[in-house]
Amino acid sequence: MNSRPRNSLKLISEKFGVSPTTVSRVLSGQAQKYRISPETEKAIKDFAAKENFTPNPIAKGLRLKKTHTIGLIIPDIANPFFAGIASQVVNVARTHGYSIVLCDSEENPALEKQSIELLWARQVDGMILCPVGQTPDYLERYAREQRPLVLVDRVFPGLGLPYVSADNFAGAKNATAHLLDNGHRRIACLRGMVGTAPSEARVGGYTAALKERGVPFDPRLVVGDSFGEQSGYLDTKLLIRATPDITAIFAMSNLLALGALRALREENRGVPGDISVIAFDDQPYLAHLSPPLTTVAQPHLEMGAAAVKLLLDEMRAPSSATKSGLCLPTSLVIRQSVRKLD
Repeated sequence: MNSRPRNSLKLISEKFGVSPTTVSRVLSGQAQKYRISPETEKAIKDFAAKENFTPNPIAKGLRLKKTHTIGLIIPDIANPFFAGIASQVVNVARTHGYSIVLCDSEENPALEKQSIELLWARQVDGMILCPVGQTPDYLERYAREQRPLVLVDRVFPGLGLPYVSADNFAGAKNATAHLLDNGHRRIACLRGMVGTAPSEARVGGYTAALKERGVPFDPRLVVGDSFGEQSGYLDTKLLIRATPDITAIFAMSNLLALGALRALREENRGVPGDISVIAFDDQPYLAHLSPPLTTVAQPHLEMGAAAVKLLLDEMRAPSSATKSGLCLPTSLVIRQSVRKLD
């Protein structure tokens, strides 16, 4: 039995007595460039249309050493913040003719490293990574090799790779100042993963706001080691038992805030009547909670778009592309979850 595909380049080339390269050039719109006769061009295109012939993009990519694919690795596809970034990366990449291969590292550094190697093995043209690790050691190799790689959100500014982040320090400082302006002094902080750039910057902004107002820093009020909902739930339960005098909670992710709200509801603590709450990272559903939640909005759509554009620059000219980062501003969205104290 003949297993050769009926619509292979070789079959078409044999039918018309031309080389497979000539067929490939015709089907990729380069007939005029290579002075292929109009008659041959028309005959090949007509036959290809009749036989529903579609060129193999993988084979073409291997031949041209370009696959028109971009790898994207995010820590948690269920997190609306990272889902928003991923959606924008897909949309912007598509307008430039690129497809996305998406991996979810599940907040696991080992799985992240495995995903990186898998994507390079698949010969993606470049990669966008939201790192989960606390140190950049495993990424130093790619910086030295000038691989087209852009970091988003959890970044390492001194690594030498281009990156996009939000201004976490200013966002946290403004949120804490808003609570202070409303008379709160015992403000708990639900931080994210210790050692990551966003978590450290947000705690730094929180601390700076307290210092500027002359409010003593109490290390007992800064708790947590994860950005997840379960962490927010458990840490809030422990907080209101260990420090019952707190009047406000600053949750440094939307998922932490959801966990905190669940814990407060179970403990019969009203928001904002008993405890005020602010979340870092705004999402549409937060405006529909009862009460609507005051948040720090990150420009996640702009972050996704900027990451693609930085990566395209890297892929075009890796030696000359900028290695600096973009730090995009945040904004405070004031709703009804903060009570003004007398």
